[in-house]
Amino acid sequence: MIDTSDFRNGLSIILDGTIYTIVEWQHVKPGKGGAFVRTKLKNVRNGAVIDKTFRAGEKMEQAVLDRRKMQYLYNTGDEYVFMDNEDYEQISLPKSELGEQTTKYLKEGMEVEALTHNGMVLGIELPFFMTLEVVETDPGLRGDTASGGSKPATLETGAVVQVPLFISVGDKIKVDTRTDTYLERAKE
Repeated sequence: MIDTSDFRNGLSIILDGTIYTIVEWQHVKPGKGGAFVRTKLKNVRNGAVIDKTFRAGEKMEQAVLDRRKMQYLYNTGDEYVFMDNEDYEQISLPKSELGEQTTKYLKEGMEVEALTHNGMVLGIELPFFMTLEVVETDPGLRGDTASGGSKPATLETGAVVQVPLFISVGDKIKVDTRTDTYLERAKE
């Protein structure tokens, strides 16, 4: 058991049977009344962020999360199959548990980190930055690149990101998977 004085960013707690990670917290001591702790908590399973206020000194259970390297193998409609890199055990997770943000960047054979609690896989974490090939985008017009505009581009995994006008089909680009943003053209 931990209490609010142990809070720090990244700490995982169990609240009403659900595991949350603390995104940010703030200890507040008003002039009148007791102190409290205001937090933003991220649901580990579905990624939803909630605001929650705790009384100072309130106790709760800490969730110990393990990270395991896994390899994404394939998907069968709504089921995504991963293999543990240590014991080669395969697990399948439904698309609803992984979320759209994760599934649109999964590429066969890529390595990901699985968050586990008591042997149960709670979610998958992608690398923050990935190099992917552009498979579909409008051609940029000559002289348009100086204006600094952007256009949508579909990547090899199916994700769509905004890219500069000079990017064309076949280019490899570096993307931030957390924010769906183009970072730079990948160096060959």
